[in-house]
Amino acid sequence: MERPANFVARARVRIVQLVRAVPIRWRVLSIALLNSAVVLVLAALIWNGAKVLGSAWDDVRQVRESDKILALLETETSRLQNLIHRYINQPSPELFAEILLLREAVLGTLTTRAATDPMLSGSVEQLERVTSRFLDGFGELRAVQSKISKTYDEQVLGPARDMAGLYSIIEGATGHRDALIWPSLGKSREAFTALLVAANAYYLSVASASAEDARRNTETIEKSIPVMTDLAENDLQKLALQRLLQRTRDLRDGLAKLSEQVASRTELLRNTIDASQADAIGAIDDLSVKMRQREQKAQETFDHTLSNISRRVTSIAVLFLGIILAAGVVIALSIRLPLQQIMTSMRAIMNGDYDREVQGIRARDEVGAMARAVEVFRENAIAKRKTEEELRTSKEKAEAALLELNAAQQNLIDAERLAALGGLVAGVAHEVNNPIGISLTVASSFARRADAFQAELNSNQLRRSKLDEFVNSSRDAAQQLVANLHRAGELIQSFKQVAVDRSHAERRQFSLSESTDQIVASLRPVLKRSAIQLAVDVPEGLLIDGYPGSYGQILTNLFLNAANHAFADGRSGTISISARPRGSDDVEIIFADNGAGMTPDVQRQAFDPFFTTRRNEGGTGLGLHIVYNLVTQQLGGRVLLESRVGQGTTFRIIMPRVARGDPTVVDEAADGTEQWPNRTMSST
Repeated sequence: MERPANFVARARVRIVQLVRAVPIRWRVLSIALLNSAVVLVLAALIWNGAKVLGSAWDDVRQVRESDKILALLETETSRLQNLIHRYINQPSPELFAEILLLREAVLGTLTTRAATDPMLSGSVEQLERVTSRFLDGFGELRAVQSKISKTYDEQVLGPARDMAGLYSIIEGATGHRDALIWPSLGKSREAFTALLVAANAYYLSVASASAEDARRNTETIEKSIPVMTDLAENDLQKLALQRLLQRTRDLRDGLAKLSEQVASRTELLRNTIDASQADAIGAIDDLSVKMRQREQKAQETFDHTLSNISRRVTSIAVLFLGIILAAGVVIALSIRLPLQQIMTSMRAIMNGDYDREVQGIRARDEVGAMARAVEVFRENAIAKRKTEEELRTSKEKAEAALLELNAAQQNLIDAERLAALGGLVAGVAHEVNNPIGISLTVASSFARRADAFQAELNSNQLRRSKLDEFVNSSRDAAQQLVANLHRAGELIQSFKQVAVDRSHAERRQFSLSESTDQIVASLRPVLKRSAIQLAVDVPEGLLIDGYPGSYGQILTNLFLNAANHAFADGRSGTISISARPRGSDDVEIIFADNGAGMTPDVQRQAFDPFFTTRRNEGGTGLGLHIVYNLVTQQLGGRVLLESRVGQGTTFRIIMPRVARGDPTVVDEAADGTEQWPNRTMSST
């Protein structure tokens, strides 16, 4: 058993080596070429068969279209026959109009569709002749119907109306009900009534029994007239009876003529209309039989061709499938075996066995190139081990550098806060200096006046006017001293509260209006040095349980940001600060300016740490970053930014009335390394 197995293995290796002499792209292309050859051969067979199938299918489809036309003709002629019968029995303008429309439809079907149909074009003349005879018969039938109507109106109804009048004259000439003529007159009158009923029934239904009743009643009337003449009592009755006899005979003749015309109409209806309709149906049936035969033949051709195509396609597909499978197996072996060797080498490398060489690197095909690439990978893995220590050392150095960077970043943030507080101190000092300087000037002047008053008092030359002047000037000086010292006290108290809030992040309940006024007071020096107008609209009664120092830091940073960016280079403008309740739990603070505005790119990065558009002018890029951290993390709120270039900027701060943050969070997050939440910014 070993020899055949070894022979097979050697043969397989030999075949693989021969095939590997061909590049993989050509091996794959050979499979594609075989597939393409299969597709082309099958396409040629299918195309050839499709032509035959198309021709057969066209015949089938055309036969079906012809059947539809024949069915339409049969339906239309049958309906036309029914309408004609209805019109004969009960003529009306509506039925006549419908018959004319259907007549045009039948003719249109014959002249347009049937005449152009390739299956029916040879038989259209016969159909047209039968249909024309059928339609012409309706014209003759309508003429006979007109004669019947005229005969009925003039020769039946006319005498009947005269006879009714004569009966009325005879009854009027009879003086009393006991006259001898009265029984015969009554019997004749009853026969006349029955005559009218039978004549109408015969005209409407063409019933032979009704015609016989009308004839019998006419004879009864003719027989009763001589009897009534013998019993007449006056000349008027006799004259009326003579006239009645004449009109009765006219009515009898009219009924006879009506019977002849009705018989003629019946004959015409049977021999022309119904017979022509039967001929048309017969012709249509003959054509339908021919169509069925032709359709069956076309269907047989279609089925036979389809069977041949299926058999040929199956044979060729099986043949080429065997060739493709054999070629695919050989090509797969030429690729799979070398790839298995490469996979074995890769597993060894992954397990850390770098000393095992990769097999097949001398082959010239693409798999050989892959083997050489794996060999390079093995060499790189060996080199990787040597560089891991260097990378570990570099990582430790990088971590130390990162710690230094974080420390520097925290120092910048602290410097930014101190810079803001320093500006606050300088501004308050300037504000306090004004009332104290004025107080010092007033006090010095008051001291000089007191010395002068003391000298005049010692010289005993004091007059009442001097005393009044001294008292008035003393009162004015005291009022000025009190006012200026009170103003200085307010400024110092405001600065003291703001400074305490800034330096101690303690939580307490504070009035939003009062805290805003204190912060605005500390910013007045900046306002005096610029052309910025400040409008504050914060209602009383808004109490916040939170961190007033953080709130002051937020307003200060927003104000300084607007002064440096929105109104740069001394531009004039207006800043508005307003607040309003937002539901029962939140407060909305709106800080808006009508300054330069921001571009969309600046808006997207406005809250990023160290982002600034004035770095060359000393900007640190931490002002809005600190605002965002204070609002979102310490106060537990959110901030929305709306801005457009040239139309100003608006910050909407929505924060809860009871802060949900922790004062230590801000210091930890201020270094810019925290995970940022989604910021809400919109450009209006």
